[in-house]
Amino acid sequence: MVGLLLASPIFASLAKSVNPFRLIGVGLSVWTLATLGCGFSFNFWSIAACRMLVGVGEASFISLAAPFIDDNAPAAQKTAWLAIFYMCIPAGYAIGYVYGGLVGSHFGWRYAFWVEAIVMFPFAILGFVMKPLQLKGAHFSPALISCSSLTLFPIANLLVHAGFVPTDSGKALTLETVVSEVQDVETSNGKDEVLSLKAEFRDKSSHEPSKSNSASIILDQFLRFLKDMKELLLDKVYVVNVLGYIAYNFVIGAYSYWGPKAGYSIYHMTNADMIFGGITVVCGILGTLAGGFVLDFMTNTISNAFKLLSITTFIGGAFCFGAFLFRSQYGFLALFAIGELLVFATQGPVNYVCLHCVKPSLRPLSMAMSTVAIHIFGDVPSSPLVGVVQDNIKNWRTTALILTTVFFPAAAIWFIGIFLHSVDRYNEDSEHEVSSVERTSTAPLLEESTAETSISHQSQEG
Repeated sequence: MVGLLLASPIFASLAKSVNPFRLIGVGLSVWTLATLGCGFSFNFWSIAACRMLVGVGEASFISLAAPFIDDNAPAAQKTAWLAIFYMCIPAGYAIGYVYGGLVGSHFGWRYAFWVEAIVMFPFAILGFVMKPLQLKGAHFSPALISCSSLTLFPIANLLVHAGFVPTDSGKALTLETVVSEVQDVETSNGKDEVLSLKAEFRDKSSHEPSKSNSASIILDQFLRFLKDMKELLLDKVYVVNVLGYIAYNFVIGAYSYWGPKAGYSIYHMTNADMIFGGITVVCGILGTLAGGFVLDFMTNTISNAFKLLSITTFIGGAFCFGAFLFRSQYGFLALFAIGELLVFATQGPVNYVCLHCVKPSLRPLSMAMSTVAIHIFGDVPSSPLVGVVQDNIKNWRTTALILTTVFFPAAAIWFIGIFLHSVDRYNEDSEHEVSSVERTSTAPLLEESTAETSISHQSQEG
């Protein structure tokens, strides 16, 4: 969790200037090596460190996968595609239980990690060798291609060059290449600013220490991050959506940790772990899929997403609350399953709002900070807080009822979102400040034309 929370904003910020396919490749590589390391761990601290690095690898997907899916999904099926992606989380839990049990019992727990690493390795390689697609809203950052920065950080050459210009262009991403391409564009207009630009670049590269250049690049990235964070925090739709998500995740996190204990104490379930786990997995898969398809059927808008979020959370919370009032175990299981089915329908709509209430360039950061917020303020503190309440009340039924009531504030917060002025910003031109030269450098990689062709077209239009 620590690695996930720390690395998610970093991957999100880099996605504005580095191709997400390459970032995912880096993340999967870290994940693969960390998982392999788990199998070789020799004490608690070694496996804890490796697990933290596993979270770093997962962070690349947290911020980048959802925007990529959103870019490629048909307009009328965006939420359904997101729901299918988030459905993989409970499905993965189920497969993990079975896989871990089988491999661990037959070969030992270390082999479970080693086999995972071997299976993931080809996907990590694909992240680097596949021709990537450009994420909507991403743009090329000139700061990342300064001569000094490429000298200090050779990986930037691989990530930026492979991610934002066609791989078959055969050009090295150097100072001379950038300046010559700029000169090609400007020459047709009879402008000679390029000479001064070239002189300025050379003057800086020859007189300024490389450490100073790298520090300025890091500072620039940090200031951009703060600017983007300010924009997110001033977005009322985004803030309301995340606040509701935090309250929702507060309950879900405590359910996953304390649910079996409560079930055993209240209903004397001998196999409470399997029962709660089974309900969560099945309802998580079906509910997540249903929520995505229902929102698409309603027409996927931010307002409709808030309507679905508030209704399903309120009704689902009511079913879960009623379930814990039942004295019969079978009555409890029936109502609780319906409640879980409804509350899990939120996964597609809540992430749809996170993606579409912000401009395209902010979507990775939007997803990353949403993930950070729901964990730091939601499921991480909920489990110990519920434990404190139970220690004072000493009645699991009452504790479970108190916890379940938090669903209702979540529904109320999302209900407020219905009345906020919301605009779908997916098609908004997110980078008005990007120059024509930068647009040339960020030509979508789906196009068969090379960067040189794009530059020549711009020259002819001039």
